[in-house]
Amino acid sequence: MFDVAAVRRQFPALQRTVLGRGPIFLDGPGGTQVPQRVVDAMVYYLTACNANHGGAFATSRESDLLTREAHLAVADLLNGDPDEVVFGQNMTSITFHLSRSFARTLRPGDAVLVTRLDHDANVRPWALAARDAGAEVRFVEVHAEDCTLDLDDFARKLDGKVRLVALTCASNAVGTRPDVKRLARLAHDAGALVYLDAVHHAPHGPIDVRDWGCDFLACSAYKFFGPHVGALWGRRELLAELSPYKVRPAPETLPDRWMTGTQNHEGLAGVAAAVDYLASLGTGADRRQRLVSALSAIQDYEAGLVRRLLAGLAQRPRFRVWGIQGEEGLSRRAPTVSIAASDRTPRQIAEHLAGRAIFAWDGNVYALELAERLGLEGHGGFLRLGLVHYNTAEEVEATLRALDEL
Repeated sequence: MFDVAAVRRQFPALQRTVLGRGPIFLDGPGGTQVPQRVVDAMVYYLTACNANHGGAFATSRESDLLTREAHLAVADLLNGDPDEVVFGQNMTSITFHLSRSFARTLRPGDAVLVTRLDHDANVRPWALAARDAGAEVRFVEVHAEDCTLDLDDFARKLDGKVRLVALTCASNAVGTRPDVKRLARLAHDAGALVYLDAVHHAPHGPIDVRDWGCDFLACSAYKFFGPHVGALWGRRELLAELSPYKVRPAPETLPDRWMTGTQNHEGLAGVAAAVDYLASLGTGADRRQRLVSALSAIQDYEAGLVRRLLAGLAQRPRFRVWGIQGEEGLSRRAPTVSIAASDRTPRQIAEHLAGRAIFAWDGNVYALELAERLGLEGHGGFLRLGLVHYNTAEEVEATLRALDEL
């Protein structure tokens, strides 16, 4: 187990005061805070080697080395190869980019399979791609009582017409973690490709694209303690086979054929620093081993936090908890808990917490299909409490006390 006090000292934002007290950041699902090393890496890039890609001169060459390190770092994070890692503005933009190319392979009679559990960034790009190609969009339903995927419905809708299955690794709204390894195997058996959204999973546990058997996986660095940069891993043969929309001078080699336009180089320097920060919390002979060690320890630590939060909410029946509850379900959920109250809107609860320097998101949090399925769209959506590894048990107790004051 890592030293949480030592972790917190590395985050400048955690040292500030708001309303005369140290703020409690429960807004991590919308974007985490960053350690000082990420800030330093970005400042170093901008002050020492701020240059465009591919030049013959010193700063351009240094810039290329630093951005190459980002590919190596994310490859270690995901257990892929560096030339299979593509960067872009964010996960949403990258997914739209890839889906536009994938749409060219769809034909009338084909289908794509998405879920009502996912963030809309892993729904709408595929739905629009199918629409443009005259293909069908199918939705996997969820069980409203615990916000888990209806696996019988998944099996019914997965047939030889489905060309791609889009799945979340962890719900950004209610924390549900589907068994993506099993579902990917079923999809492949039916002849479909698998696109995983790991944005919400990335700060909470190890990722292994080889073991999970997916074809693509996307995440965002600003959810795992880095800057606003999106990352996509794809199987090399698929990235080489699909035809990207790009300018003519852009290289045809991987990964550059998918990274058209000047990249956010200072952001990529920050991405590498964020991965190195995570690795610094673990042990092992190489960075991949240290990352797995660190993220496994993070997963164990956060399980204790969410156990405490769920137990406290269970003692407060005024609040309804959406999603998996109970000790037996902890391994199937991320430490993200969404609640509602019959006498307050999510925005009113968020404003109450904000008045006590507790930061939490309200709304549909872009999980639009789920909010609609649960009857929450148009009624304020969720009040989302998102724990990450720099949160503490004391912060959980302070949040519960603040809810008692509502």
